[in-house]
Amino acid sequence: MSRRRSVVCASLAAGVLCVLPGCGAAPATDGRPLRILGAGRLFNYPRAIALASDGVLYVVDKAGVVRALDREGSLLRHWRMPAIDAGKPTGLSVGPDGNIYAADTHYSRIVVFSPDGRLLRTIGRKGDGPGQFRLPTDVAFDADGFIYVSEYGGHDRISKFAPDWRFLADFGTPDSGEAALARPQCIVVSRVDQTLWVADACNHRIVHFDRQGRFLGAFGRQGSAPGELKFPYGLAELSDGTLVVCEYGNNRVQRFSRDGQSLGVWGQAGREAGQLAYPWAVAVDGDDRAYIVDSGNDRVQVIDAGQVATWRR
Repeated sequence: MSRRRSVVCASLAAGVLCVLPGCGAAPATDGRPLRILGAGRLFNYPRAIALASDGVLYVVDKAGVVRALDREGSLLRHWRMPAIDAGKPTGLSVGPDGNIYAADTHYSRIVVFSPDGRLLRTIGRKGDGPGQFRLPTDVAFDADGFIYVSEYGGHDRISKFAPDWRFLADFGTPDSGEAALARPQCIVVSRVDQTLWVADACNHRIVHFDRQGRFLGAFGRQGSAPGELKFPYGLAELSDGTLVVCEYGNNRVQRFSRDGQSLGVWGQAGREAGQLAYPWAVAVDGDDRAYIVDSGNDRVQVIDAGQVATWRR
């Protein structure tokens, strides 16, 4: 994939998608969400979410504001990114130290905040070398403290760092054959076996790596049928090891087994409860409730992702 295609693929997709009920594939929704957070009054196009161990949700939007909410949606505190003129973050994570890690995409860096919003440090600078970034999208941590950062912009890859942020290796690079990534938007480190699942957005698939960066397989292809994907941006793991994928391009959430079998979908294009407009990200709590960033509707919808019976196959 060319550099230009990698950078603009999602923006081109946004120009042709329909968010009106009845557009495209048949509706695939089975009920209303458990709750809706924000409901168009709190967020300005949210596009990243992270859930801390104490139950606090952190959401960042296109205004460059990070908001901390309780799980009922009450605002606890908020703060702004240090700069937003060049663009806003597309990824948010909570580290093992409890700090908040924002993938400050258009500033080619990771910005670290304390849970109360104090700026602690920035990591990285623009470039293709070891420890440098073009357009970082996400940060993930494994059980041993190693750190993984995804990026796109022509040198699409995942970089691995030691716990002290010393660069160790990269993988998924353009010369990686079947493992080459095109806008890796989200990384999940599995609690089952500490392997990595990557939302490979512009290849319309989910890719599986081990922690050394070895390619373990992939599933998905472009389309709107069950088992197919269209710009998967968000990714989370449920307690049983199955995966929940936010499809920005299909206006839905899909659940998969670890071998890539579709277990069901939730959502359809629209503005009502249970409908989605460009869902960007998802976080899952210990009770398998999925917090879906419904970006185009300026809200977060919450569903019980563990109840397969509520998902239409």
